[in-house]
Amino acid sequence: MLQHARVVATADLSDVRFIALPVVVREDGAAIAASVPTASGALHVPHELSAEWCAAHSLSAPGTSAVVGGVDGQSFLLISIGDSYTNVDAFRRYGAAGARLAGNSSVAFFVPTEAVDDLGTAAHAIVEGALLASYDYKATGAAGEVLVVATGLPLPTITAHEAVVAGVHRGVVIANATNWAKRLVDAPPNVMTPKDLAKAISAEIEGLPHVSVDVWTESRIKEENLGAVIAVGSGSGEPSRVVIANYEPPNATAHIALVGKGITFDSGGLNIKPLASMVEMKCDMTGAAVVAGVLSVVAQLGLPVRVTVVAPLVENLLGDKAIKPGSVVTARSGTTIEIANPDAEGRLILADGIQLALEREPDVIIDIATLTGAMSTALGDQCAGFFASNTELRDRVLAASETSGEAFWPMPLFQPYLKNIASDVADIKNMGKFGGGGGAIAAALFLEHFVQGAPWVHLDIAGPAMQGSASGYLTKGASAWGLRTLVAMLSAVATETKS
Repeated sequence: MLQHARVVATADLSDVRFIALPVVVREDGAAIAASVPTASGALHVPHELSAEWCAAHSLSAPGTSAVVGGVDGQSFLLISIGDSYTNVDAFRRYGAAGARLAGNSSVAFFVPTEAVDDLGTAAHAIVEGALLASYDYKATGAAGEVLVVATGLPLPTITAHEAVVAGVHRGVVIANATNWAKRLVDAPPNVMTPKDLAKAISAEIEGLPHVSVDVWTESRIKEENLGAVIAVGSGSGEPSRVVIANYEPPNATAHIALVGKGITFDSGGLNIKPLASMVEMKCDMTGAAVVAGVLSVVAQLGLPVRVTVVAPLVENLLGDKAIKPGSVVTARSGTTIEIANPDAEGRLILADGIQLALEREPDVIIDIATLTGAMSTALGDQCAGFFASNTELRDRVLAASETSGEAFWPMPLFQPYLKNIASDVADIKNMGKFGGGGGAIAAALFLEHFVQGAPWVHLDIAGPAMQGSASGYLTKGASAWGLRTLVAMLSAVATETKS
C-alpha cells in the first residue's frame, strides 16, 4: 500500500522498475509530450503513436494503459490521460493505473510542465489517484513510494517545480486521510464499536495544530439531554459516544460545522433488517469517519477556516431496552419525535448533532450520512445526493464535486412532503409514508426542522459509500465518499478568506 510521495529528477530513476508516461490519445493517434524521456537503456518508445498501435494495445479512455518492458527489468507504463492535459480526473486515473500496474513497488510519474497549465492540481491528482488506488485494508505498512518527475523544455522553471512539490504534498495529505477513513469503515463492527471509533478519531487528530478534541461518555450524553442519541443506543450493550472536535486557527474568518452520522452497526433495531441489507451495515458510520478525516486534512494543510466536528457514535441493536415503534423521545433542542421507524435512526442522532453544532454558532452547517436507501435507489453507487438551503451553497457543493471527482446531484427540499412527517403525538416523526416514496426527501425535511433556518447542506452518501468492486482510483469496500469534496469546499472558502 502506497503512503508516501516525493518529487525527484529523471536521473534518480535508474533503479525504479515502473515508469509511467502520460499519453494524450485522440482519434488519429497518440502523443507523449516532447520533454518526457521515452528511452531508458534498451527501453524505447516513440513520442508519436499511431491510431492502429493504440487500438491494438487498448489505449483509449483515461486510465487505459499499455506496458512496454525492457531487457533491464524496467517497464514503461503508457497511460492515457484522454485527449488533452486539462482533465483533472484523468490525472487521477493516470496515477491509479500506474499504482495498480506497479503493485506494491515504487512507481514514477512524469509531468510535462510545458504542456500542463495547472501543475499543482495535476501533481495533486496523480498522487491522490495512486495512493487511493493502492489502499488495501489488510496491508498495514507502507510499501513503495510514488515518485513525481517534472520535466520541461529545456528544464522546469523554479515556479513550476514549486507548484509540483506543493501539489504532491497536498495529494499525500488528502489521500492518506481518505484511506484512513476507509480503514475505519472497513473495520469489522465488533472491533469498531462507538468507544473504539471515538478512540481512533481522537488518536488521529489530537496533537494536530490548533485542534482540540472532547469525547462525551454516556453519562455526559445523558447530562446534556441528547435524547435522540440515547434512544438509538438504548438497544445496545455498547456505550454510545459523542466526539466534538475543533480546529481553530488564529487567522480564521469563516466557521464551518461538520456533523457526521456514526452508527457503527445498524441492525435496524426492532425494525430488523434482512441479512442481505444488514451485512454491510458496519459502513453506517462513514459520515463520522469522513468529517474527522476532513478536519485532519484542514489542520495538516493549515487552512484559515475554523472547523467544528460533531460525531454522535452509536450502535443500533435490538436489546430488551431498544426503542419501540410509536415511542416519543425528546431531542436536545426540545423537539419531541415520534419513532415511527427504529431503522430511521441516523436522522435521530443527526438531530442532536445538528443542535450541538448550532450552539457553536457556525456560518454554515454541513451534515453527511449514509442516510437513506431511497437515495441509493435513486442515484446508484457512483453518485451521492445532496440538499442545500440556498443556491449559493448548492453551487459550492457542485463546484467542489467537480474538483474532487466525487459525483453529487442536487435534490429538492420539497415542502409539500412535510405532511408526511407530521405526527399526531409529537412535534415530528422520523419517517415519511410507508411505501410512499420520497424517502430521501422526507429525511432531509426532518433534518431541516432542526437546522432552524441556518445555512445548511445535507449530503446523503448511502449509494457510493461502499463499492462492490475496484474501478479507477476507487477500491472495493469503503470509499469515504464526500471527504475530498468537503476538503475542496473548505479549500475554496480558505482561498476567499486569504483574498
